[in-house]
Order: sequence, then C-alpha cells, then structure tokens
Amino acid sequence: MSFTIERVKTWIPGLDELLNGGIPKRNVVIITGGPGTGKTILSQHFLYNGLVRGEASVYVSLEEHPVQVRRAMATFGWDVKKFEEEGKFAIVDAFTSGIGEAAKREKYVVKSVDDVGELIDVIRMAIKETNAQRVVIDSVSTLYMTKPAIARNTVMQLKRILSGLGTTSFLISQVSVTERGFGGPGVEHAADGIIRLDLDEYDGQLLRSIIVWKMRGTAHDMRRHPFDITDKGIIIYHDKVFKSHVM
Repeated sequence: MSFTIERVKTWIPGLDELLNGGIPKRNVVIITGGPGTGKTILSQHFLYNGLVRGEASVYVSLEEHPVQVRRAMATFGWDVKKFEEEGKFAIVDAFTSGIGEAAKREKYVVKSVDDVGELIDVIRMAIKETNAQRVVIDSVSTLYMTKPAIARNTVMQLKRILSGLGTTSFLISQVSVTERGFGGPGVEHAADGIIRLDLDEYDGQLLRSIIVWKMRGTAHDMRRHPFDITDKGIIIYHDKVFKSHVM
C-alpha cells in the first residue's frame, strides 16, 4: 500500500522544486539566516501565495508593528487588507502590548508580550477564527532573547498547537552573520524542517543563497542555490548551484 504525502505548495518560484513538490502538511519549518537575508520576505510570500489561492493565514509579529508589516507586504504588491476584512488573514500583534492609537485598532493583541500562555492563547484564537492553514511566527529569536530559559519549551508548545490545528508553519530564526547554526538551542530539534538563507561576500559583492537543511516526510534537494529578491518577492534558481569559495 503506497502512502501519499499531503503537500502544501509554497508557490514561491523555485522552492517547491527543491522540496519535491512542496512542504509536507503540518510541518513546522525554521526559516533561518543572518540579517538582511530575506527570511521575512520569503515567509510573507508563502502566506500571500496561500491567500490568493483561498488558504487563510496568520502572521505573528514579535518584532514589528502590524502597520509596518502591512506596509512592507504592500511594497511587493501583497495587499492583505482585503483578506483581513474577509476574515481570512490575521496579524497577531505581539509587539506593541496594545500601546498607541494604531495598536488599539488591532483585533489580535498580546497585551503582555512576556506572557507565553497569553501569546499561545491569542495565536490559537487567530488560527481558529480565520481557519488558517498557513502560519508565520516572526521571530522565535525574540523568545530566546527575552526568555532563554523557557524558549525551547515555548517552541515545543507552539509546534504542538500549530501542528495540532493542521497548519503548515514557518518560524523565523535570526542568527549572526558568522554563525553557522540555526538560532537558539533546541530550535532545530523542535523543527520538522530547516531552510537556511545566506548572504555572502564574493568578489566584492553580496550574493544570496538558499539551502534546505532538513525536511521531515520528504526527499529534498541537498544543494545550495542562488536566489534574488525582486519587486514581486523571492525567485530561487533551482536549476543553478551556488558556488563560492566562502562556503
């Protein structure tokens, strides 16, 4: 008896080719890399591609004001306001603590950003009310900075909820420029998948590259590939292999 893996297509040009057709459903994937590598853009691209195909989604913002999130997405032509009005997209504000006029208009607000229980409750409510199939948490690194002792446990709790509610999720994890790990002890063990984005200097210019480090439930490409950030989002050149003396 053959077992068919249910996959979630990212619809990001070049990425599904690296993943043998898409991400296995319910996988929790770490999107990791240094500053400026495109982690947030990749994750927002993943959500928007789902939205325009009828898949509701939730974006959990721990590091940016929701107004900035909407503005940044709009620069790529990803206007999410219509989907918010239709109840298919939600931003969980885990940044402002509800302080400020704009924050008072947000529907999903974590009043105490240090309260992990509240954070998880608000995320769960947003997923259930939108019937979200895709979730992004930007970023779990914030948890490691503010609550290092309980961060691993928090990530495991998030994984149980995200997976249990049937979502396919991206957890953004920041690493320093020189760090070759994935951002925080225990993050990589909790994740079903790891996709690493890098920005390396070569011959006097910065070059972008991406590699699928691991992905449970599917075979995947093991090579590093170049990619670009365009005015329409991410494009991965899956038919080219990134070669650099830096690697």
